Amino acid sequence: MLACMTPRTPTPVDAIADKHFDEVVALSPLMMTSLGLDERQDELDDFSPRGSDAHCRAARTALRALSETTPMDDTDTVTVAAMRERLGLRLETHDAAADLMDVSNIASGLHSIREIFDLMPTATDQNWATLARRLHAVPTAVDGWLESQSAGIEAGHRPAIRQVNALADQCEGWIAPRGFFDRLLERADASCEDLSTTTRESLAQGVAVATTAYAHAITRLRDAIAPLAVDQDAVGVSRYRLASRHFLGMTVDLEETYRWGLDQVAQLNARQEELCSRLRPGMTVAETKKALDQDPAYLLHGSDAMRTWMQTKADEAVAHLHGAHFDIPLPAQRIECMIAPTHDGGIYYTEPSEDFVRPGRMWWSVPEEQTTFSTWRELTTVYHEGVPGHHLQISAAISNRESLNTWRRSGIWVSGHGEGWALYAEQLMADLGYLDDPAMMLGMLDGQAMRAVRVVIDIGMHCGFAAPTEVGGGEWTFEKALAYFNANVAMDPAVARFEVMRYFGWPGQAPAYKIGQRVWTDIRDARRRRDGSAFDLKAFHAQALNLGALGLDTLRSALES
Repeated sequence: MLACMTPRTPTPVDAIADKHFDEVVALSPLMMTSLGLDERQDELDDFSPRGSDAHCRAARTALRALSETTPMDDTDTVTVAAMRERLGLRLETHDAAADLMDVSNIASGLHSIREIFDLMPTATDQNWATLARRLHAVPTAVDGWLESQSAGIEAGHRPAIRQVNALADQCEGWIAPRGFFDRLLERADASCEDLSTTTRESLAQGVAVATTAYAHAITRLRDAIAPLAVDQDAVGVSRYRLASRHFLGMTVDLEETYRWGLDQVAQLNARQEELCSRLRPGMTVAETKKALDQDPAYLLHGSDAMRTWMQTKADEAVAHLHGAHFDIPLPAQRIECMIAPTHDGGIYYTEPSEDFVRPGRMWWSVPEEQTTFSTWRELTTVYHEGVPGHHLQISAAISNRESLNTWRRSGIWVSGHGEGWALYAEQLMADLGYLDDPAMMLGMLDGQAMRAVRVVIDIGMHCGFAAPTEVGGGEWTFEKALAYFNANVAMDPAVARFEVMRYFGWPGQAPAYKIGQRVWTDIRDARRRRDGSAFDLKAFHAQALNLGALGLDTLRSALES
């Protein structure tokens, strides 16, 4: 039961984990914002090599303390395993200088600096005054990030020129007229009726300072980093294994997983073809999807209508699942659906504050040119980001104060665990009958196929496996990857290109969704075989969610013991 945990006396292992968590939070004002703490909210993290060194010193201290401490119960055993895996891998990555270079079209220090402003409260004049002061801290943070990129290059980790150009282009969009920073003043006027002249002037100055800092970053990317970049996109097997372990918390057989990904794409395509033959007889899968995109029954006009629809579906999921399939903690029964202040095209979730005053939020970064939305594609996304996906998963851990220390509740995130659960949640909703509309089921299968395609492109390109014969075989190229993606996923061309760029620039992350789902399903099925008729799916999910986020090897060990 998620809402009824047995109180547990904290142990020496919990004390080590809590101390480490406090040390990490003290190093990261951005993490303070994510947690909803009203401390140092006008500061930003140290993105320089010195910041990375400080995090590693904290990790070494915690690991030394753990080596001198004996676990007192099963919870301690899981904590020790999780900390050794996560912190040990951090040190291994640091020793390889692989934690410095993060030039990417979707995940970099420049993204983190910009995105933190989305989470800051903006209801009062004081809120905006704090945000303005943080804008003034942007130049130091950006300079630290640029220093890390130079150090990464010196250590032999040169970025791909494709990613350098993509990141520079994104930054240009953020500082352009009507871009993210330019519109902050407009947002302040709209959200705060009593905005003072002093605060507005400080905010205007902060916008100018931050804009100048990002303009400097763009110049450095184009004039200093680009000449040192490489044409090769692949990072190679050695670096890929390290990245894959970071996102999964386990080591996988990359060649077997690549073959499995190809098989998953074929199976999901076959399921879509069978479904489309019933949904729109005589049409191909592509023609069926195009017809659904134009079907008024599945069409919404305007981002406000889309946000309202998302909110309605998210609330319905909470109401229908609570008590029947999950016991959802009361604070977690609230989720907010938002239109993001950027236009990058992504959909993402941000966690609630520790006290749930700031709720969990599902964000849609709508491209500026997009005015219509196809609900048949997106219902499964609501389940992925909301309940029973990320919102339930993360809120369950945050709520579990009775048995988990703060590091276990809020200090760990593993993509294979989190994204794997969210993808598992999509399939679960289909199994529970919430996707009985064939069009909505097609949307789920289309999304699952995209995640399988990610496995193929990401692993195949970075590890040098032969491309499928349908795109020419041989060495992967960006053109082959884009052709393979478009042949298997129905997506707007611009968004499809962004997706493939993501795989090229963030090795190991995108396959974590489907691989994580595979592990979650394997663990559940193994428990079902073991327990036979006594197997209780609701109880299994409760036990799993109460563990909080873990590496997949640690998760398997905890649930199979």
